[in-house]
Amino acid sequence: MDIQPVETTLYSLSDAPPAPAGDGERRDGQRHMTLYRVGSIQVEDRRELCLIKNISAGGMMIRLYCTISDDTPVTVELKSGQPISGRISWTRDQNAGIAFDEPIDVIDILSTTMDGPRPRMPRIETNSHAVLREGANVVRVQACDISQGGLKVRAETIFRQGAEVIITLPGLEPQRGIACWSDNGFTGVTFNRLLPLGELVAWLHEQRETQRSAS
Repeated sequence: MDIQPVETTLYSLSDAPPAPAGDGERRDGQRHMTLYRVGSIQVEDRRELCLIKNISAGGMMIRLYCTISDDTPVTVELKSGQPISGRISWTRDQNAGIAFDEPIDVIDILSTTMDGPRPRMPRIETNSHAVLREGANVVRVQACDISQGGLKVRAETIFRQGAEVIITLPGLEPQRGIACWSDNGFTGVTFNRLLPLGELVAWLHEQRETQRSAS
């Protein structure tokens, strides 16, 4: 899965949902912004990661890493944590169009992106054993959810805030990070570098297949 580190998200003030590439000329009022826009999409009882390629008041175009049929109801969550409901209006190769149930305020999304607090990356629930190491202290933990930027684990050991750790998940290279919080048996770890999206998606799919085979 060859994913570039930076994608261009196209914002439009049009009320119409984005059309597939080649279906007509670019609409008036569209603006380019070079941003890495990763979102998550809720389909029935599962949650998947996606790349948001362009957004208008009436819909968005996303890059999918799973198969979804036309007219499927979905909920998309942006990095800023804004859930938006809609339906799949078309699919082409790995791309899909989503028509929103209600128009959104594109200016508000732009303002949040440019002036608001640092957006939180979409997190995907997981149920994987992992090993967390702080110096000579090695602890087996349970990974509860993961994003490109970090993960939450269930651990009996309390890790001090700011501790440098190495987290090892089955099927992924060990990731260096910082324990940013511990509370009520859980610890949050921020990775020192972002996990490549393609690598994370492939790992999530492998974990899902492993869990299906075991059930």
